[in-house]
Amino acid sequence: MTNNPNKRITLFFLISLSLIIIDQLSKYLIYQYFGVSHIGYGENAYYTRNLYSDVNIIGETLKFTYVENAGIAFGIGFGPFKIILSLFSVLAGVLLSIYLYKLKNYHWGIKTGISLILAGAVGNLVDRVFYGVIFGYADIFYGKVIDFILVDIPDISFLNLKYWPVFNVADSCVTVGVFFLLIFYKHIPSFKELFPKKQEQSE
Repeated sequence: MTNNPNKRITLFFLISLSLIIIDQLSKYLIYQYFGVSHIGYGENAYYTRNLYSDVNIIGETLKFTYVENAGIAFGIGFGPFKIILSLFSVLAGVLLSIYLYKLKNYHWGIKTGISLILAGAVGNLVDRVFYGVIFGYADIFYGKVIDFILVDIPDISFLNLKYWPVFNVADSCVTVGVFFLLIFYKHIPSFKELFPKKQEQSE
């Protein structure tokens, strides 16, 4: 691998970009496969699946389905404050990009974790910001995230949970990225290390 820090960090941005493309391509294919139609416009818009039912990948354990999530993880909604979530997603994407660049001289495990989290954040950001306009059911910033991976789990009766909440490639990237940070947490630089004062830099 090259010793040039700028070239090294470019690799991790390319990893993020590749995963964002995979995430968006998978959502587009799922959208087309299920023949989704949107009825209505704005907050009350809903969808219908015109062509197929769920697709079994590994029996009943793993299957593809189609779900639209207007909120964040586990379907937590924001109602009329949806635009705040979308704008926060934009800000998070910018800050993660800056953070990843600042990590150019640090451990590969931390850079991998942040590049994965960046990919996941931007992947779902595209849905929230643009999907409402692209698919014609809401204004910009009011789109819904497409989830499609459904995993069967042992029933958790007190939560009335029979399946793990449906997720997508972007969600998976965030989860794996967090694991990387937990594994390599000792290599996470402090704020002072990343943003030294001008006096310290001159020394």
